[in-house]
Amino acid sequence: MKILICNDDGYQAPGIVSLYDALKSVADVEVIAPQRNNSAKSNALTLHEPLYVEQASNGFRYVTGTPADCMHLALKGLLDYKPDLVVSGINNGANLGDDTIYSGTVGAAMEAYLFGIPAIAFSQVKKGWDHLDAAALKARDLVVQVLHQIENTAHPFAPCLLNVNIPNLPYADIKPMQVCRLGTRHTSESVITQTSPFGRTMYWIAGSGPAKDASIGTDFHAIAQGHISVTPLNTDLSNHATLSHWQTILQKNTA
Repeated sequence: MKILICNDDGYQAPGIVSLYDALKSVADVEVIAPQRNNSAKSNALTLHEPLYVEQASNGFRYVTGTPADCMHLALKGLLDYKPDLVVSGINNGANLGDDTIYSGTVGAAMEAYLFGIPAIAFSQVKKGWDHLDAAALKARDLVVQVLHQIENTAHPFAPCLLNVNIPNLPYADIKPMQVCRLGTRHTSESVITQTSPFGRTMYWIAGSGPAKDASIGTDFHAIAQGHISVTPLNTDLSNHATLSHWQTILQKNTA
């Protein structure tokens, strides 16, 4: 089995190195990741300037672009094979609820999913890489299960897109995986303004707000209880519940 690894923290980040080390014993693993930190780049593609690919001394290839760029280049130009699974992460910090819309970690996995490849995005809940080895082993546990499903499915395996958050705890203290829906956050904190040395006003996007919906069944609730949250995602942004409502309104307005 062949696994392609990406992330959004850059190819030198401890999370991707630890993930590679954990997975190389269970599959043929390759890394193609951004040259530098590309957090919160979502599914952005670089269309107005060239991209460059280099190889580090450890064999990792890195791209002068976004996580989605890495996947796009890998799957449509760099690789002479189709990976059985794409794994993104381990991210330095949670990707819960609304975070998934902005996440470059999820964006890399989603790009693979759009090309019909099963993909998993892994994140640690707290920044700082505490208990990273434990998180990598838990990630390997899930990857082994998914690879088993791929290998033992009689018909073609339907691509999946999983968003996974792992508490920063010792391996033995991490509670079992829970399949959850996404929670939601309150509106982000107010924009931060500063004055540059040249007298211009600088603006900084502030941090995410606290959880708004962290009820039972959400990813927020699962990780608060020490569980690993696993959320299946899809790319259909259609609001199916309101399709008929808007159809009625527009038909009235055009009658």
